[in-house]
Amino acid sequence: MAVFVVQEHHGKRLHWDFRLEIGGVLKSCALPKGPSLDPAQRRLAIRVPDHGLEHGDYEGIIPEGMYGAGPVLIWDKGTFGMTGGASASEGLRGGTLTFELHGKILKGAFTLIRMGSRGRAESWLLIKKADTRAEKGWLTPVLLTPARRKKLKERRPPCALKES
Repeated sequence: MAVFVVQEHHGKRLHWDFRLEIGGVLKSCALPKGPSLDPAQRRLAIRVPDHGLEHGDYEGIIPEGMYGAGPVLIWDKGTFGMTGGASASEGLRGGTLTFELHGKILKGAFTLIRMGSRGRAESWLLIKKADTRAEKGWLTPVLLTPARRKKLKERRPPCALKES
């Protein structure tokens, strides 16, 4: 089983970074509204550059002046396995990944479907399958509280880039 991680990122705009370990890196998407356990909620997933596996453990405050400046915390983490016969790499190339997540929050079957590209950004949809782990009306919780923010240290993430 490979690793997945979701990081709640309070940068210029709140979003969640959804990352799947594929081919030795974390293939990453930004989810503006976060993931959902409600199959009726299709969530936009915008592909962003791959990250090294060490980034999956990052929590902290990205310093001002750096790309993505602001608090980042691990929202959920666990393992995932592909379902439906295709490998993760094949699914990524073909535009459909169907997988099962085994996290603390996210559990059960999900699908990522490529919709197309706008400019440089590749758009996908993250959809929860209607299974025993689905929850109608589920709302994505924001986990950053003032108390949790105080515990975060300002530090550069492993893949830190200067803001351009």
